[in-house]
Amino acid sequence: MKQKLLWGLWAVLATAVACQQPQERKLTGNPKIDKLKLPDRFNVEHLYSPGDNKQGSWVSMTFDDKGRLIVSDQFGFLYRLQLPAIGQDSSAFKIEQLNIGPADSTDSVPKVSMGYAQGLLYAFNSLYVMVNHNKDKKFDKGSGLYRLQDTDGDDQFDKITLIKELEGEGEHGPHSIVMAPDKKSLYVIAGNFTKIPEMNSYRMPPSWEIDNLLPLIRDPNGHDNVVNTHGGWIAHIDSTGSNWELISSGYRNPFDLAFNEAGDMFTYDSDMEWDFGTPWYRPTRICFVSSGSEFGWRPGTDKWSPSWPDNLPAVLNIGQGSPTNFMSCANANFPEKYRKALFAFDWSFGIIYAIHLQPDGASYKAEAEEFLSGAPLPLTDGVVGPDGAMYFLTGGRRLESDLYRVYYDDGKKIDSKETEAPQLTEAHKIRRQLESYHGGEKPGAIEAAWPYLKHEDRFVRYAARTVLENQPVANWQQKALAEKDPATVIETTIALARRGDKAIRDSLLLQLQTIGYTRLSPAQQIDLLRAFELVLVRMGEPGAAAKTSTIAYLDEHYPAAANELNSPLSKLLVHLQAPDAVKKTVGLLAVAKDDTTAMKTAMSSADLIMRNPQYGLDIAGMLSKMPPLQQTFYATVLSEAKAGWTPELHEQYFKWFYNAFGFKGGHSFLGFINTARKNALKNVSKDQYAHFNTISGDSLLNSNGRLAQGGAQPKGPGRRWQLEEALLVIDSGLANRDFEQGKAMFNATLCASCHIMKGEGGTAGPDLTQLGTRFSSKDILEAIIEPSKTISDQYGATVFTMKDGSTITGRLVNEDDGKYVISQNPFSPQMHRELPKKEVSGTKASQVSVMLPGLINRLNPDELRDLMAYLKSGGNKEDSMFVNPVKIGKR
Repeated sequence: MKQKLLWGLWAVLATAVACQQPQERKLTGNPKIDKLKLPDRFNVEHLYSPGDNKQGSWVSMTFDDKGRLIVSDQFGFLYRLQLPAIGQDSSAFKIEQLNIGPADSTDSVPKVSMGYAQGLLYAFNSLYVMVNHNKDKKFDKGSGLYRLQDTDGDDQFDKITLIKELEGEGEHGPHSIVMAPDKKSLYVIAGNFTKIPEMNSYRMPPSWEIDNLLPLIRDPNGHDNVVNTHGGWIAHIDSTGSNWELISSGYRNPFDLAFNEAGDMFTYDSDMEWDFGTPWYRPTRICFVSSGSEFGWRPGTDKWSPSWPDNLPAVLNIGQGSPTNFMSCANANFPEKYRKALFAFDWSFGIIYAIHLQPDGASYKAEAEEFLSGAPLPLTDGVVGPDGAMYFLTGGRRLESDLYRVYYDDGKKIDSKETEAPQLTEAHKIRRQLESYHGGEKPGAIEAAWPYLKHEDRFVRYAARTVLENQPVANWQQKALAEKDPATVIETTIALARRGDKAIRDSLLLQLQTIGYTRLSPAQQIDLLRAFELVLVRMGEPGAAAKTSTIAYLDEHYPAAANELNSPLSKLLVHLQAPDAVKKTVGLLAVAKDDTTAMKTAMSSADLIMRNPQYGLDIAGMLSKMPPLQQTFYATVLSEAKAGWTPELHEQYFKWFYNAFGFKGGHSFLGFINTARKNALKNVSKDQYAHFNTISGDSLLNSNGRLAQGGAQPKGPGRRWQLEEALLVIDSGLANRDFEQGKAMFNATLCASCHIMKGEGGTAGPDLTQLGTRFSSKDILEAIIEPSKTISDQYGATVFTMKDGSTITGRLVNEDDGKYVISQNPFSPQMHRELPKKEVSGTKASQVSVMLPGLINRLNPDELRDLMAYLKSGGNKEDSMFVNPVKIGKR
């Protein structure tokens, strides 16, 4: 096999003083290295590019007991690598494809004997492989956890054992395997397309209810319409895989997990970027995985609020991205600060975050530091090697793949001092003690947990309630129904709603009404309202008397001053058909403003726009006209309201939708809004349907439920245009072209969003009116197909390295002695951000164009010819390349 090694190395100049500002790095001329940003005194080597030898795109790796690296192609084989030591000549590099068992000589194409792994771990003299795949002719093994062993000592795996078959595959299928802190057992993690298999035990009794009164609208684009309601999950297993225990669930798609020095588990969960701009959007986030924890992912609109007491909040919201690897560097030869950190990999935007944790009650709080970044840098996996260096992979989705090594100074151990575990708080100790009662019926559990149901720490209360839910309900139900303490009543009601008999439904509702609502803190009021909701959603409609008293109790406090209270109050009262619920909620719909924290989460994504044009332009579009989150919530609540309407209220409600179609959210935002609109129309009389359908914006949509476009759209079929192929099409001739179609393609491919043509269009990019007089067809096509190949300094972005280690990317539009002024949104170039120069340590030109590649991929050859004629003519309808409309009709 031909082997080609791409080696590169740059070193950051050492600093004698830790607080000294980062020094300017020397460039090597190797773009794979020069594009990377990382802290002072850290070094990086580019070790290998598997694509150069047709070895696929690597997504997982582990070191074996001989210090060799084992990796997996996402859609192919396993490989084993012997790597040269830091500073050693590259001649020591060796690579072999792992083939387990004898090959079939009749195969014309080699079959994969083991691979397609999104998780690898060498432990207990075995290689554990998490296969993520549907069986086919190329690879006859399906998704599941496998164990590979060398039984004859020839240094080749010859035995494959299927530990457990798993139902689910793809990017949301089964993922990583991680060694437990006890070094005797393992943890596995899977995404929300993976069904939880039958377990031997459960830290929390299994129940996969949606548990949300908000009308369920599944993803309009079909993404999560067939997946499980329980979301992603984490299980603990022994080394043989004979005993499985469910630890945690309710994630969207976490790829990996890691432990801190205290032995506590964390994971990095993904967002659903198509939900961006909706109230149920949840950013990528770092979660502390405690025993029996639930994190509230549910399909479509019905994701749980992080504030609800029956799930747990993140310790840190990161923002938009695509989480992959999550790892500890406790064994790395790094400064103590980084040995204590956990490292979170973002595939979309090419960032490795160092997550710095601090104990906070029974849980943690965290801060994210941008440790390493580059663009493009599709990060897939990382591991600390036996040499104390960090190794990481890029690739996935058949993208170009690379292997890197990161080390500090010369790579040697910088001190012999072991990283000390953090001092545990008293609340932390209490939580751990309570968790010892999880997993089933245990003597003394109820007595141990009861006092902590009213503890001030949310994680302690959660652990105490989980103890109750693990015990037979008959052993504690009467004690709960006799309880008088408000905080304890709320927790026991939640537990009984989830585990108790429906016969006690009205008793629970009446018990909740004995609580003095105004004497509770806002957080306790949220808990109380959630308890009401769980009783209703789990146990059904109350009796007439209980319903009337519940409405009276809740209605007195609606509307509240805060969105976080109005959201559950609106759901409850509309569900119960309270007489004034619709009137009050429509009133809120007209005036609701979003919380500053919600807006901050959305606006922070502006920093990501120019890191990755493919994902960034979606963010840019949304931020140019941000949807109102709280209003969207009320509109969804009202979509199933059947009582309490007047003609005036209906008029006001349906007109809201007409305006809402003008907002820009994620890929599914429009579908969510339109489905809510259609659901609401089902509740109006037949003679009023046409009117409300019209005023709610039906004319704004096409037959597919998408916004009707102002001009013609590509008919296709499109293709992934390459420069040579496109140039052949254009060089075949641009005579007799259609001007109107060329102009329509100029708009349909988003050119007009950023470029001016004859005085019309956006201003984020250069004026294209004189394009044809200055550039050849090849130049124009190359700029469209490969926009990052040549970037004008006038329109390129600048990467600002901040003194806190983070980077901010934007187009520099102005500066003075004290600040830089940048634009980060090409769809709203007038929106500016100021960066104080005293906070900036350095700048460099971005190597990634803000222009999205592949914009012409929807066009067929004729549509491409018309677009190019329009561009080369400078938008001149009288150019000789075009024919008049009469001739077009005859053609």
